[in-house]
Amino acid sequence: MSTTNTGERTPATEPDLLYSEEEEALRAAVRDLLGDHCAPESVLARIESDTPHDLALWKLLADGMGLAGLLIPEDLGGQGATHREVAVVLEELGRSVAPVPYLTSAVTATEALLACADAELLRGLASGRVVAALAVGLHRAPGAAFPVARLEEGSLHGEFTGIADAAVADVLLVPADDGGLYAVNADAVHAGSVSVTPQISLDLTRPLATVTLAGAPGRRVGAAEPAVRRALTAAAGLLASEQLGVADWALTETVRYLKERRQFNRPVGGFQAVKHRLAQLWLEVVNLRAASRAAADALATGVDTEVAVAVAQAYASPVAVHATEEAVQLHGGIGMTWEHPAHLSLKRAKADSLAYGTAGAHRENLAALVDLQAP
Repeated sequence: MSTTNTGERTPATEPDLLYSEEEEALRAAVRDLLGDHCAPESVLARIESDTPHDLALWKLLADGMGLAGLLIPEDLGGQGATHREVAVVLEELGRSVAPVPYLTSAVTATEALLACADAELLRGLASGRVVAALAVGLHRAPGAAFPVARLEEGSLHGEFTGIADAAVADVLLVPADDGGLYAVNADAVHAGSVSVTPQISLDLTRPLATVTLAGAPGRRVGAAEPAVRRALTAAAGLLASEQLGVADWALTETVRYLKERRQFNRPVGGFQAVKHRLAQLWLEVVNLRAASRAAADALATGVDTEVAVAVAQAYASPVAVHATEEAVQLHGGIGMTWEHPAHLSLKRAKADSLAYGTAGAHRENLAALVDLQAP
């Protein structure tokens, strides 16, 4: 896809919103794997236990399929793919509400380390043997201020809240007050200088934690501000693909159920009022697909990235929440039960609506970007 020297799209190079044959093949492979190893009942059983993360599934995704290293160059052991392929994976993970640290480790932490060009950690992430988490609250939007640790005599001190998947992280990436980003190994947890305390979170498939540093040793890997900005921008843009997967599952399963469920001797889906609700929801999901694909393409090409990400996130959160709310309601009484997976998708959609900035924050960012580009 050609671009001008200024990084802006030429009129003949619009974003490519279609899926390639390779992307569809990747989707089919990931969906088959999740169908075999991530059934709704297994997700429910896991979140009721003390180990909500499915590390066996993570190993299959990361090691077996090499998906943890999609964004990492081949010379560092990765796949050298683009954000478009990652977006396809996240769509499928969103459909299954998979309890794995893919977004936080394979996207957010990986992007931060790519900005720092830290080859050692990137090789570990590419293999899937290392899980990393960026010590920035899940609610922080790209460009927003973020807390930093105090660096005293080479050790890190501070507290960070709302850190997603910190409980399974082997490495924590911690921004410090000297402007650096530091890698803190999990060994420090055992030494007592790092503590990870679980927080109560709505979405139990993506647990949050408070990370406390009390003289933790760390290795500087690069500058914090550009690394965190890059990481949060990519995470926000690709989160829209996860939200698309959540919304698409909700729509598909609701339509399927309403074709089977009968009332007054006719399918519930045949009632006019229900048809209108489903038609509206279908339009919203189609538009979300376009927005999320545009964001993934922009991240892959580096063209109009901030605008595409802001548009996708301004639209994705309301649609995903609406789709899952409709799924719960239109499934009737069964949709309100714990055993039905609809509540898993609803909670993921609600939690995602706050992740990496709210829709309102992204609308404000979009307005600011438009003002900057105005003649």
